[in-house]
Amino acid sequence: MASKENPINRMAAETTKELATESEPFDRAASEVSPHITVYSKFLGWYASPLFQLVLVALICFLCPGMFNALSGMGGGGMTDATLVDKMNTALYVTSAFTSFFSGYCIYVVSLLTSLHKHVPGFNIFAGFLLGVCSSLLWTAQGTIMVSYPLEQQKGRFFTLFWSIFNVGSCVGSLIVLANSINAKTNVNVPDSTYIVFVVLTFLGSVIGLFVSDAKKVVRSDGSRVVLMKNPSWKSEFVGLWTTLRGEPAVLLLFPMFWSSNWFISYQTNSVNSAYFNTRTKALNTFLYYIAHILGACFISTLDLNYFRRTIRARGMLVILFGLTMIIHGGGYVFQKQYTRPLGGAKPSINTDWSDPGYGGPMFLYFSYGFYDVVWQGAVYWYIGTLSNSSRKSANYVGFYKGIQSAGAGVMWAWDSTHPAYMAEFASNWGLLAGSVICAAPMIWFKIKDHVDIEEDLVGTDEKLEEVEPTHAQTGDLSRVA
Repeated sequence: MASKENPINRMAAETTKELATESEPFDRAASEVSPHITVYSKFLGWYASPLFQLVLVALICFLCPGMFNALSGMGGGGMTDATLVDKMNTALYVTSAFTSFFSGYCIYVVSLLTSLHKHVPGFNIFAGFLLGVCSSLLWTAQGTIMVSYPLEQQKGRFFTLFWSIFNVGSCVGSLIVLANSINAKTNVNVPDSTYIVFVVLTFLGSVIGLFVSDAKKVVRSDGSRVVLMKNPSWKSEFVGLWTTLRGEPAVLLLFPMFWSSNWFISYQTNSVNSAYFNTRTKALNTFLYYIAHILGACFISTLDLNYFRRTIRARGMLVILFGLTMIIHGGGYVFQKQYTRPLGGAKPSINTDWSDPGYGGPMFLYFSYGFYDVVWQGAVYWYIGTLSNSSRKSANYVGFYKGIQSAGAGVMWAWDSTHPAYMAEFASNWGLLAGSVICAAPMIWFKIKDHVDIEEDLVGTDEKLEEVEPTHAQTGDLSRVA
């Protein structure tokens, strides 16, 4: 009897086949128009494909947010006292909540380096504010590309590809910190050399942003184009936000998931990694945390497996999320009972090293937190992607997501700066995460469909069906591509 085909191998083969055809619409159209533009069209087909644009954005995030995550994962931005970074991140996330540029990451790291040698709180808070503006624009664009550029059956894999490249950056940044702190068996600030390397890398990331293609030039592998607003204005964009909510008010049930999606970061980095481990072990933990991110991103790609209808996959993912929430945080509760910080008190000096007996359990818990983080993020992005294939609507959904996410994170970072009890922070994480999954259930169960028709995506835009449907690319009309 022949062995049953491995579903992961099958999915990989399908991905290879799909992505190999990204430039075919351009090649076919060019051959019908003129042989003289064949080379140009092939380059454009490759460059303006959803896959290449996603990789470009992933490289930006590799160098900018990836390095930021490596520092943030240490707790306190690599400093022993997290108070300054709490205030900077409060400014960052509160600003991002209202503005949802990439140079902001570079300035943020420069401000941390400066603060090692001089007390410059004004510059530090400004750096957090600037990064809030810049990161909101980056993450809204990234989310829109990731959920609206791919075909419906590719969205989980596009998340996997982006998140893996992005978090390789976080892993590399963590290894840089680890290499510079390998002998630091106590809790000390990371050296200047670490910040200098990060300044250079984040600046390079901002340069890559100049090469991202205009969305109107992007053509999917089936010849369809991205649905946009051709002549957007401030008024049309505000109207678009209202139209998006009015057209699908059930999306409000996802807002608690949006709020909770970064709420737990300050607890994990400051109250667990920074409070319980020494400097070199924090760097190792951060590396392992983002390795878990890559593994979790690979898990999200299974949402593209077509053995079950999309509605069934959506419901199953929600059940898995709730199960992970209870299991991982159940273990976290047992761990958190071992140490504490009195309300308004100082951080305890535990300084656990990787060579100490009993390190394995807390390390695995922190690794599990990383896996849970990305499964949560991936599920939210995938749910957003099931609501629309339109870049316009997706940008609105992602804007809501990143804005509400940043508002929640800003509140949590501000709360952490007051030095609350660790158990209080932990309890807020567990309660919010479990509650938001339950709140989202009616929307996931009854509003997600197996397919979104292109006519639905065109509502509220000035695009026409013949301009975006797959058959348009087969006519040889390259007027919107060149």
